[in-house]
Amino acid sequence: MEKRSSTSLHGKILTEIEQNILSGRWPPGYRIPSEMELTAHYQCSRMTVNKVLTQLAQAGLLERRRKAGSFVTQPHTSSAVLDIPDIRQVVLGMGKEYGSRLLSRKQRRSTRDDMQAMRMDKAGPVVHAVCLHMAGARPFCLEDRLINLESVPDAGREMFTEQSPSSWMVSHVPWSSAEHRIRAEAAGEDNAQLLQVAPGFPCLVIDRRTWAGRLPITFVRMTYPADLYELVAHFSPSTIAA
Repeated sequence: MEKRSSTSLHGKILTEIEQNILSGRWPPGYRIPSEMELTAHYQCSRMTVNKVLTQLAQAGLLERRRKAGSFVTQPHTSSAVLDIPDIRQVVLGMGKEYGSRLLSRKQRRSTRDDMQAMRMDKAGPVVHAVCLHMAGARPFCLEDRLINLESVPDAGREMFTEQSPSSWMVSHVPWSSAEHRIRAEAAGEDNAQLLQVAPGFPCLVIDRRTWAGRLPITFVRMTYPADLYELVAHFSPSTIAA
């Protein structure tokens, strides 16, 4: 009976601490209550608390520092350079709660800047959507997207209320080729406010274009706080002699 009670209590403590982290109530860098404080709060043995904190550290949710305590880790994720990921799945894969907020959606005839961004040969109708993606309580990515309605006519009827533009495009629109341009950029005042970072904070910016054959589909600019995201490439030496 005592063993079952201890096991049940272990699960209760684990769940509650995990929820505090994933909900953003305990943000990255937050020093959680000490083992002694948690032992007193849950009226359990220190060993039970230690096992919970060790499990959360192994899961990457906590960093345990000797003599300093346990701290919520900074969420971090990566993806392959050539991937076109669904940001919702990326955030969920980090163990974070996902959310998104559509900041604007406009349908119009393409401007010269739109045509240049999407490499369009002629003017036509486009949708311009801006969306903020969240990982827990923290902004994860700012999505600024143009969609060519000649190649994706269904986007003209899609309001992106049920899915973000990113998720909708990944699940609904096939593509045959893509281009990524990646750079570092200091956050300007507007983006800094949206991403909840200081102006000048380093960001990772990915400009992506996709095509169906020769027909442009979309241009999107994804802006991430640099401490949350990285790109990874796996490759091998060329078989062609130097």
